[in-house]
Amino acid sequence: MRVIAGKYKGRKLETVQDNSVRPATDKVKGAIFNVLQSRVHWTSAKVLDLYAGSGSVGIEALSRGAGNCIFVENSRNALQFLKSNIASIGAEGEAKVVYGDADTFVNSSRTKFTVIFADPPYALEALKNIPNKIFEKGIVAEDGYLIIEHPSRYEFAQNSLWEVVVQKVYGNTSVSFFQHKKSVE
Repeated sequence: MRVIAGKYKGRKLETVQDNSVRPATDKVKGAIFNVLQSRVHWTSAKVLDLYAGSGSVGIEALSRGAGNCIFVENSRNALQFLKSNIASIGAEGEAKVVYGDADTFVNSSRTKFTVIFADPPYALEALKNIPNKIFEKGIVAEDGYLIIEHPSRYEFAQNSLWEVVVQKVYGNTSVSFFQHKKSVE
C-alpha cells in the first residue's frame, strides 16, 4: 500500500497483517480522488477519516494538499499502524489521531467538514445509518462530501437530507459520494 499522488507520493504505508482492517486499494483510492479532484479545494478543506484503519485515505488527502485531517479509529492494533504511517511521512503536525468510536466522535463533533471518509467494516450493523447520522448531526459542510466505501450489493435508502451524487463500483466494493440534497425551486 502506498500514497498515490501529491507531496508524499510513493511513500509506503503499513497496515495490520490480519484481516481485521481492510485498507482501501490503490484503485479505489485513486477513484475517490479522481472524483474529488475538481470539486474540492484541498488547501482549505477540513478532512475527517472515520474508521481510519491504517489512515491511507486521510493521508492521501494530506498528500494532495489538505491542511489537516482528523483520523478516528477504535482498534488499538490499527492505531499503532496509523500513528506509525503518519510519523513515517512526517505529517504529525497536520494529523490529529482520535482513539475511539466513530459514532461517539460524530455525536460530539461541532466542526463542519469539507470531506468525510468512512470505510466501516462491511459487516457493521449500523452501516445503513451512517449517512443519516452524519447529515443529521450537521457536520458535512454545505458543499461538502461524505464518501462511504461499502459492499457493492448494498444500497442506502433515500433520505430528505442527502443524495448520492456519484457512485463507483469495483467488483465487490462500491464507493458512494453523498452531498446535502439540493432543493428544487
